[in-house]
Amino acid sequence: MSGVLDIQVNGHRWTFTLNRPDKLNALNAELVDALLEGVRHAHAQGARLLVLRGAGKSLCAGFDLSDLEAQSEGDLVLRFIRIEQLLQALATSPAYTVALAHGKVYGAGVDLFAACRRRIASEQGMFRMPGLKFGLVLGTRRFADLVGTQKALDILGASRSFSTDEAVQMGFVQQVLAQEDWPGVVQECEALVVELEDEARASLYRALDTVQADADLAHLVRSAARPGLKDRLRKYLGQ
Repeated sequence: MSGVLDIQVNGHRWTFTLNRPDKLNALNAELVDALLEGVRHAHAQGARLLVLRGAGKSLCAGFDLSDLEAQSEGDLVLRFIRIEQLLQALATSPAYTVALAHGKVYGAGVDLFAACRRRIASEQGMFRMPGLKFGLVLGTRRFADLVGTQKALDILGASRSFSTDEAVQMGFVQQVLAQEDWPGVVQECEALVVELEDEARASLYRALDTVQADADLAHLVRSAARPGLKDRLRKYLGQ
């Protein structure tokens, strides 16, 4: 367990709490590595339920750019690749995955939310995916799979925010619950996962799987490797 990530294990339930509240749980390299290692370890231990949540005022405010000037373009590309590896680990998990969102959820934070099978948000949640503002294609297909191609074009093309209410209307958020009610729904999910044997559940997920891992990674790498990434990020931060 890392200081930036709190992991609680209760039987077959693993709860991952992003713990950088002063940064709205923005994803730095340490947090991404801790999450990826934690998810892989949970899989190895036979976890049936993974719960993803954030400490403080947000689930996750996206990619941490506070150290941009200290990073080379190669460093940045590698960090984005690691995030995609994390998203794929969640999207293909043999466990039932639950994301609990509140506050402002941006960029890679929205991608984390989208990668989970059960997506619950507080009423005041706000979402935005600004990656195309700096030319990055990350999580785009997963988002479109959930909301439809036309809706994804409308939102991503304008890089606009959308509320929990709109997210419900387009199927991105499945349930709206106040944070104090989250423990109850997690218990419901625990009861759900024991209805099927582990292999039957994994077979169900494989049969319904729409993941295109190699294509998603290729789209990301091509977009991130285009020369001038750092300048595009500077421009985005300065707007």
